[in-house]
Amino acid sequence: MTATATPAPQGATPGAAPKISFVSLGCPKALVDSERILTHLRAEGYELARRHDGADVVIVNTCGFLDSAKAESLSAIGEAMAENGRVIVTGCMGAQPEEIREKYPDLLAVTGPQAYESVVAAVHEAVPPAHDPFLDLVPPQGIKLTPRHYAYLKISEGCSNRCSFCIIPSLRGNLVSRPAGDVLREAEKLVKAGVKELLVVSQDTSAYGVDVRYSESPWRDRSVRAKFYDLTKELGELGAWVRLHYVYPYPHVDEVIPLMAEGKVLPYLDMPLQHASPSVLKRMRRPGNQERQLDRIRSWRQTCPDLAIRSTFIVGFPGETEAEFEELLAWLQEAKLDRVGCFEYEPVAGATANALGDLVPPELKAERKRRFMETQNAISLRLQRAKVGKRLAMIVDSVDGGIAKGRSKADAPEIDGTVHAAFRRPVRPGEIVTVKVDRAEAYDLYGSVT
Repeated sequence: MTATATPAPQGATPGAAPKISFVSLGCPKALVDSERILTHLRAEGYELARRHDGADVVIVNTCGFLDSAKAESLSAIGEAMAENGRVIVTGCMGAQPEEIREKYPDLLAVTGPQAYESVVAAVHEAVPPAHDPFLDLVPPQGIKLTPRHYAYLKISEGCSNRCSFCIIPSLRGNLVSRPAGDVLREAEKLVKAGVKELLVVSQDTSAYGVDVRYSESPWRDRSVRAKFYDLTKELGELGAWVRLHYVYPYPHVDEVIPLMAEGKVLPYLDMPLQHASPSVLKRMRRPGNQERQLDRIRSWRQTCPDLAIRSTFIVGFPGETEAEFEELLAWLQEAKLDRVGCFEYEPVAGATANALGDLVPPELKAERKRRFMETQNAISLRLQRAKVGKRLAMIVDSVDGGIAKGRSKADAPEIDGTVHAAFRRPVRPGEIVTVKVDRAEAYDLYGSVT
């Protein structure tokens, strides 16, 4: 951590609880980091401010994965400096503080990702806590930045893969799995607090426990291994929807599919596949047998016909030829994935892919992304139309007039589709209702609550 001493704000009211304004950028894993920092500070008596200019200090949790994310982070830091001037920066971009300090030399502190203690120490230095144990109460589940009815549950930090386009291991380190008992106790607290959906996240969820050799830890009246299947099975007994994100398609993922068929966890897998051409995957340093992957997906669907698979792909990776891109389109048509995102390749400072050269021109990357999404939209529309006339469970996210908006079991918040349902009886956010589907678009469904 680098820090500079700054005098306490002149306008602070003596005896008043210090106020923190917070900006959280990046992925759900970073959001969990933000929640941990806020929970710690709230327990010490700090209050949360809605505006930068009403706070004693501002914390900006940055994303530093892509140049576009860095630009967004720098912009957020600039806004905080302009509106407040007393700013602490943390997160992935903070792992390389020189670029931040060059533009904003007067920051109070810059820390890297997962540096919770350093962030709290910087806050203490900027504005000491005024904790009153009789007034400052933190709920057992901690402070959450998501709506009350769903929460992200991070099961590990870091990643031991070495994909050529990614610098996450250099920012967050190698895989470090949390003890299964700790994860389950956190999940139990969330469910008791009213959370209806647990979104399991990490950088490589299906590698959970490899680093600790699947060691056991106590949970209730037994021990549970830190293993993907064991943890998923136990989470499925807590009475909430369990949604699995960032699951690499390792063979042992097969074991979890029956849990989905039995209704223990949601029939949903978020698998970041990135491409389908074996030669591109080799340059990406990713598993390259996509034919075997198709066989595995077919087997999964035989076991669990309702399984929804989402994935993300990169087009325009260095050296990607038209033939390799056509391989991707052909694989996509064969796999018939339910939810798909597509990104144009963007160089990342420090990534080994930068040494590959042979960059795809920007206009060709944009054209391939358009063709990719046209192909996927047609697939999505066919799959969505097959749901017309069916009844689906929906978790309600919001209510506006006589329309409830929410998500089916096939939809994760913010990245997948939305279900729009008319209703006559009262419904509330967080409620799980049954919806009869009347109409379908490529991403959204429309119907009524039954």
